[in-house]
Amino acid sequence: MTDTSAPANPTPDDKAPPAPSLRVLGQYVKDLSFENPGHPPVQTQPNIDLGIDVGAAPHADGNGLFEVSLKLSAKALAGDTTLFITELDYAGLFQLSNVTEKQIEPMLLIECPRLLFPFARRIIAEITREGGFPPLMIDPVDFVQLYQAQYRKAAERAGTPPSEG
Repeated sequence: MTDTSAPANPTPDDKAPPAPSLRVLGQYVKDLSFENPGHPPVQTQPNIDLGIDVGAAPHADGNGLFEVSLKLSAKALAGDTTLFITELDYAGLFQLSNVTEKQIEPMLLIECPRLLFPFARRIIAEITREGGFPPLMIDPVDFVQLYQAQYRKAAERAGTPPSEG
């Protein structure tokens, strides 16, 4: 046993900036549709056309509040026959604090959708199962890669080369 011990209440370093934080204040289905135009028996694996889109907007209340929307769409085709079409707009209300301007966009378009995705994935699986099909289990999404692709596309439209890093 030693004669010295750590102080019970260490004093915080006043010079250290507060750590960035991200809080999920709520999440909800904004829009959900499922169309089952024809349900013929499927003998082969259907082709699934999957779409993913992420958007973010400041909330009217301000105070670092943002609504992030994750839109998933899936269309199943067997040959020329459409088996089902489903679209989900799943959103969350997030509060960012102690975040620099440079950190805001990546947090909103990478970290927030990463938190929403498991819930949206479950909803898509359940709605396709309820529609009479095997549950559509969407593979995990690399939101960093999706963000980088959107960033490059926006830079190309603006006519400027994307910066490395």
